[in-house]
Amino acid sequence: MIRLENISVTFAKNTPLEHRALDSLNLDIKQGEFVTVIGNNGAGKSTLQAVVAGNVTPDSGSIIIDGKDISFTSVVKRTEYIARVFQDPRLGTCEQLTIEENMSLAFSRGKKRGLSFALSPDNRKYFQDKLSILGMGLENRINTIVGTLSGGQRQALSLLMATLSPAKLLLLDEHTAALDPKMAEGIMQITKKLYIENKLTVYSGPFCLDKFLHNLRYKISILCC
Repeated sequence: MIRLENISVTFAKNTPLEHRALDSLNLDIKQGEFVTVIGNNGAGKSTLQAVVAGNVTPDSGSIIIDGKDISFTSVVKRTEYIARVFQDPRLGTCEQLTIEENMSLAFSRGKKRGLSFALSPDNRKYFQDKLSILGMGLENRINTIVGTLSGGQRQALSLLMATLSPAKLLLLDEHTAALDPKMAEGIMQITKKLYIENKLTVYSGPFCLDKFLHNLRYKISILCC
């Protein structure tokens, strides 16, 4: 269970530009739910995601994950609980490393052992099996430098990497917004498949919902201006 309790955020305090982005917001996300938050521009959707990720510290309120208060936990430390896929495909991968090296880093997230531990023949086979789920042939290109992949391929890889190590919450930051419509549709289908197969708990930014809702344990929360 992920619980946001009485979250308030004010920007530019005590200035003429002071703005209350969130005011005593509450949100519960149950295990296995796929939750998206929608609202008008300026309603606080991006701010709320930033609070959950740890990029913005709320003025008041608590973020509770399985009974543990992570309200003042650093972004790095939160990776033990939260996996994230960004809107920009370049942010979720290291372009100078190979596909295998990127997956090894993701596989080591939250573990004390590092990259060298994850780079092994057994793990390579495991990574290739996972890559085959994407249907892009990347399992046969595991030594390819990630910077040479297309934006859609990198976003699919980022999404897969986010599911390699168990996380309490998968945070999707409008992860199809920077892609062309055809690739965005493909990423949505991969998202759905990974969500179902891995029994994930997901908090997502807004995106096209009509082709996504079937057979999902879905909840929509609305932020009002």
